[in-house]
Amino acid sequence: QVQLVESGGGLVQAGGSLRLSCAVSGRTFSMYNMGWFRQAPGKEREFVAAISWSGRSTDYADSVKGRFTISRDNAKNTVYLQMNSLKPEDTAVYYCAVDRRPQRSVFTTSRSQYDYWGQGTVVTVSS
Repeated sequence: QVQLVESGGGLVQAGGSLRLSCAVSGRTFSMYNMGWFRQAPGKEREFVAAISWSGRSTDYADSVKGRFTISRDNAKNTVYLQMNSLKPEDTAVYYCAVDRRPQRSVFTTSRSQYDYWGQGTVVTVSS
């Protein structure tokens, strides 16, 4: 059974930083692209960042480019999201997700590309 467990959320002031982690089990982690999404109250879940299975390619939503960094440690089966210069509009529940296909050569911002999701971790940025 595939399981994803996020951690690292919390309350932070605007301008601060947080690092989210997502530990994956039940799938050969090193063969799958990984993504981070977020959902603010009353809004649709939206793409934040993605990283290829090799770790050589990344993609970011325009709203977080230059502030957030996605990375992975295949030895620890863990993907990270380093969030700097946080803004109140970054407040949301953050979810990690694993691609439904192994070694996919490209990734998109679409949720349909991912088949397993974590339970989410809450990030609150105060002004």
